[in-house]
Amino acid sequence: MTNLDTTDHPIYTLKRGHQPLLISIPHLGTLLPDEVRMQLLPQADELCDTDWHLDHLYDFALDMGVSVLGAKVSRYAIDLNRPATGESLYPGQATTGLCPVQTFRGDPLYAPGHEPDDAEVQRRLEAYWRPYHQALQAELDRLRALHGQVVLWEAHSIASVLPMLFEGKLPDLNFGTAEGRSCAPSIIDAVLAQLPTPGPLTHVHNGRFKGGHITRHYGQPSQGVHAIQLEMCQSLYMEEQAPFAYLPDLALQVQPLLKRLIGTAITQISLTPSGA
Repeated sequence: MTNLDTTDHPIYTLKRGHQPLLISIPHLGTLLPDEVRMQLLPQADELCDTDWHLDHLYDFALDMGVSVLGAKVSRYAIDLNRPATGESLYPGQATTGLCPVQTFRGDPLYAPGHEPDDAEVQRRLEAYWRPYHQALQAELDRLRALHGQVVLWEAHSIASVLPMLFEGKLPDLNFGTAEGRSCAPSIIDAVLAQLPTPGPLTHVHNGRFKGGHITRHYGQPSQGVHAIQLEMCQSLYMEEQAPFAYLPDLALQVQPLLKRLIGTAITQISLTPSGA
């Protein structure tokens, strides 16, 4: 594996590469700091809404020279992919907030009346949210200084069936570019062209998941940052029920495609005019 420059921060791990692409995994974290855990109901310890094992699934990227930023703190402490102001990213649709009070299955995370108040939300913002975003911005700036432009690849995964959030089964691969605002069409079109049609995997672009706060906020093509969110069904590489085991044989079937998608984004960014 390539020997990358690594920062091991209490809130995140950042491995710095040389390619014009950064993989961000904001929901990878499984750490519940003691000051947060004591506020939560015991069922929170299952961490069922974690984007499990994505660091393993994307570990090929390190050999490609790609930067990878992964959160350590659980989204149950604070969701790094929600705006600091707390407004909904999908008005009128069910979702979870900046400091979630329920799981994606609708189970409460706090006893009634014990949800975090404004002061606690602000404390979590400063302690957990801002360090991740500062690291994300700094790495984007570094790569943009090297290459002029950079792709931000927002890596996510989710259970394929979650009635609270969507009907039926989710497509296998859910790409989001904030309705085309976060990424130049030439880049996302080249990425999508790598998907065999018809093929064994279903996919959608700007469907139920159009990109979270990170994609929408940092994806500024005119400023040289092109953001793509990929929300994958966890059934492609792991067990979707506790203990959420990684399934290497399944993962090996999807990793070559992911590698091709990442490689295509890297190639295409070099061909994209600045400010496109």
